[in-house]
Amino acid sequence: MTPETRPGRGTELVGAMLERRYRVDSVIARGGMSVVYRGLDTRLDRPVALKVMDSHYSANPSFVERFELEARSAARLHHPAVVAVYDQGVDREIDGDHVYLVMQLVEGCTLREVLLEQGVLSLPMAVSVLRPMLSALAAAHHAGMVHRDIKPENVLVGLDGSVQVADFGLVRATATAGSTTGNVILGTVAYLSPEQVTTGDADARTDVYSAGVVLYELLTGRPPFGGDTALSVAYQHVNADVPPPSEVTPELPPAIDDLVLRATRRDPAGRPADAAAFLHELERISTELGLRPVPVPVPVSEQRTEMVSTDAGGPPTERIAPITEASVPEATAPYDHGGPQGTRAMPRPAADEETTHEIAAVRPSPAELHEQERKRGGRRFALWTLAILVIAGLLGGTAWWMGSGRYIQVPRVTGETEEVASQVLRGADLTPEITRQLDDDVPAGTVISSSPKQGSRILSGQSVELVVSSGRPKVPDIAAGTSVDDAQQALRAASLQPERDTSADQYDSSIPEGAVISVDPGPGTELAISSQVRLIVSKGPPPVPVPDVTGASKDEAFAALSAAGFEPYESGRQFDSNVEADHVITTDPAANTVVELSGKPRVGVVLSNAVTVPDLNGKGTDQAQQELAALGLGLEVHSFFQRPDAMIIGQLPLPGSKVEPGSTVGVTAL
Repeated sequence: MTPETRPGRGTELVGAMLERRYRVDSVIARGGMSVVYRGLDTRLDRPVALKVMDSHYSANPSFVERFELEARSAARLHHPAVVAVYDQGVDREIDGDHVYLVMQLVEGCTLREVLLEQGVLSLPMAVSVLRPMLSALAAAHHAGMVHRDIKPENVLVGLDGSVQVADFGLVRATATAGSTTGNVILGTVAYLSPEQVTTGDADARTDVYSAGVVLYELLTGRPPFGGDTALSVAYQHVNADVPPPSEVTPELPPAIDDLVLRATRRDPAGRPADAAAFLHELERISTELGLRPVPVPVPVSEQRTEMVSTDAGGPPTERIAPITEASVPEATAPYDHGGPQGTRAMPRPAADEETTHEIAAVRPSPAELHEQERKRGGRRFALWTLAILVIAGLLGGTAWWMGSGRYIQVPRVTGETEEVASQVLRGADLTPEITRQLDDDVPAGTVISSSPKQGSRILSGQSVELVVSSGRPKVPDIAAGTSVDDAQQALRAASLQPERDTSADQYDSSIPEGAVISVDPGPGTELAISSQVRLIVSKGPPPVPVPDVTGASKDEAFAALSAAGFEPYESGRQFDSNVEADHVITTDPAANTVVELSGKPRVGVVLSNAVTVPDLNGKGTDQAQQELAALGLGLEVHSFFQRPDAMIIGQLPLPGSKVEPGSTVGVTAL
């Protein structure tokens, strides 16, 4: 009877005291590899969750060593979206060894229970769940850890709507325990990445794939793949692309489809590099779509449930045979399309046996038969001996080749230069494939990691992906005049963060307003990943004073204002006895006022409407009247002798005087 099915498992520790400190109060959940209890830390007087590993695993020293190492790694993750690990130990006083973890006790439910009640989550709610999930995974990836079993059962929703990720490190520790071999992999089949199925390899991009599948399920209410058996589902992960979620939920925008498809690409190189990169893309799309955070609801029936990091209460971590070219999904047991089921061990189909055909022959007489047998006895014995030796050799060679002869152990190349690592792999009959990645700490041209990892056994001639450091990112060369959007996109593509500080904007006569003048630090500067680079943006030409065009003619004034960057216009006419007609009296804004040349500011020009009085002396009154009428002036004649066309001998205003339009000129005539 397996640990998963043994009746009453877990009840034997209730009431016990682990290492004389942690009191075991009650069973919360049972999983495939552990039992989780509600407990009390009697030293600190606080409720805790106690996960006690099954004796099937804790009896293995290798597992205990790995489990302790992974527990310490998980405890280093101090992040609000990670279920905290407080302590780890082995109790040897209560009926054998009990390996245990002490964890944060979370009041709430699992994301699976939210899905069971809600069915399909709205896009804002799905983003509100995924955001803290990816944040927690980003912290783990930064610390060099890979979760490897992301699924709704391992995501907890607190009563306050908080989202936390559980079970960091457990899967990696379990993978080395008991009878697990290279032919068995761990994971939950509905969320396994293709590389987990085919090779068992896992890195940060493995978690990205599983998180992408979870996002698909949040948006559609079901995993992307279903089948009659666990193997058939795993087979689809390897051989089919995850479909766009809009096929099930048509109202989803294309940007969300694209995000899900990029996160779940079968080739790991096509996915975001890690959870931080996935989170960055999610934030960008959320901003573009205007998605606001919304609270994640806790099902009413679960609001008093105590939830902890466990694989119980939902689909357990599964063991299945890796998918190879020889694997064929066979319907050996029903498989629920709505979610993963229990453990499946899928044998590879054996080759068909050849049909033996009976050959008829004429049998000789007994005497003849005896003579023939005697003559051929020695020869047949020799032939059979030779045949047996040949067959034994062939079987031995084939066994060696099928067993270990065609497999090669991936050599250690991490820390070597790209050239040296490539030579080492080619010398081992492996093909290097180079992927470049920015890194703050590893020098450029140095191998950061390999996939498959060092020590993995792979077929001769297969490819090994080398992740080679490109060093720290450099500030790209952004040409003056580039738009702010293009400059920001270039910086993000270089793994840097653009900073927009309007107080740093400057005036520039040659760069249009709103375009980038330069960046700080300058192009070519090496910075840490995600460092900020400030954009210095043009405010357009510097402000200039309005030219003083008082007294200038209209044409002269308009020319001078246009040359200074203004758009002049006639704003009216006034009388000024000191300014000639059609000459400038004043401007609006006034002369020497400093004005920013945003666009092309307008300047109003006020012109003089003064009329210059002509010299009328010596002219006849009729002629004078005609001249004045042409200028819009009147004539008043004072004459001693009333006669037509008298000769003018004096006038007021005097010749050359400036008067308002419509004024009257008085003359004296004889």
